[in-house]
Amino acid sequence: MNATEIETCIDDFGTDIYRFCLKLCSDKADAEDLYQQTFLKALETEWTLDWEKNPKALFFSLAHNLWKSDRRKQARRNTIAPCSNFDEDMGTVLHSEESIEEGYLQKELITKVRQIIQTLPEKFQVPLILFYLSDCSIEQIAAIIKKPPGTVKSRLFKGRSLIKKRLEEAGYEKESF
Repeated sequence: MNATEIETCIDDFGTDIYRFCLKLCSDKADAEDLYQQTFLKALETEWTLDWEKNPKALFFSLAHNLWKSDRRKQARRNTIAPCSNFDEDMGTVLHSEESIEEGYLQKELITKVRQIIQTLPEKFQVPLILFYLSDCSIEQIAAIIKKPPGTVKSRLFKGRSLIKKRLEEAGYEKESF
């Protein structure tokens, strides 16, 4: 397919495809991504459109297949490292001896650590999340990521070192973490 054919398709039935993507995703941002991926995928393929047949159905099936593929990918990722909101998991109840300031600083530290973990390479990120948030043992993590236990241990150590280094660079003192 060439760019002019894609433009014609977008003009003819782009709104229908977008509406379909919106129904599938139930989220405007995800729907826009799916819409763009659909027409990008059509542009990348070497198809020739037969205007006598129903080309609109081709785009509907392409969008549906991309959506299903993305859902499968997210399900696989969630089995490896489930995503959860740190704020929901952490208790927000202050003990009577804790001050409000200490509680706020602790929440700020947790937020900063979460941001640092998200910027780490995946090879450090996954073991850290599985070990500390999902309470998986080193052997379980080794089985999940298909690496020896020694590799898991070294990645956990290196990940903790990177977090500590970045916290120090951000101005946190060693005593606070």
